[in-house]
Amino acid sequence: MAKKSPLANFAAAATAAKNMSYQDREAESNKEKNRLQKTTVLLQHIKKREKDTRPLNESHVESLMESIAVLGLIEPLVVDRQNRLLAGGHRLVAIQRLKQDNLIAYEQHFSGDAIPVRTMAFDAESEPELALQCEVAENEHRRDYTPAEVRILAERLKKEGYKRLKGRPGKGEKSLVLALAFVVNKSKRTIERYLKEERESSQKSATSVALVAEQKNLRSLQKSLLNWQKGMTETPNTPKRAALAKKLPGMLKLIDAALGEIENNIPEMNIEDEANLK
Repeated sequence: MAKKSPLANFAAAATAAKNMSYQDREAESNKEKNRLQKTTVLLQHIKKREKDTRPLNESHVESLMESIAVLGLIEPLVVDRQNRLLAGGHRLVAIQRLKQDNLIAYEQHFSGDAIPVRTMAFDAESEPELALQCEVAENEHRRDYTPAEVRILAERLKKEGYKRLKGRPGKGEKSLVLALAFVVNKSKRTIERYLKEERESSQKSATSVALVAEQKNLRSLQKSLLNWQKGMTETPNTPKRAALAKKLPGMLKLIDAALGEIENNIPEMNIEDEANLK
């Protein structure tokens, strides 16, 4: 049997590797498709457990319904393999009421009655202790939203009329802080702190932009004066030009000192701010 050349062996190995890579990608694609197919359940197929460990808070449900109408369901419901609800009782009732009260918003977020869920691989009726553990764990360890993510959600709510209010919301008013607290499962104090950080960051950015613009203008002035100074071939023969030439070294020194002050006082800028100045 003729022995294959090293080049032929290399080509065969490369072809085999390419086929394996293709098979891996196909398997991963199928896995992703199967996963996505299992991430929603029809609303009418979600069953409540006979015993709910947390009584419903009506104001909580109302706030959730209003925020879901704007943002959709941020945190999916948790169900067992029989589609019995394990966690998300308030969210489920809020979704049901949204369907009754605001069908347009409901269809926008839950087309075809498809509700996002996480499915746990056990039966709540046969393993009630595990169901309780799952509920407690989900309520205590929901996704931890970053301040930046909370502020993005806040901007979306603001566009729909939510406001930062002092005290309880009046008739027709919608509290931004309260809605965010329910949506991301954080205290109102934490939400207030995140929004305060945003305001301070915005003020800091505005200061940066103003100082950098001033710095740019001073450098331009400095360059123009230096060019004028270099362009003088003889002592100015007019009183005003002679007076300017005499004061020029002091002016340039003052401009240089002012530029030093600005550089020491410019807060750190983000990429977007810097891009706006170019």
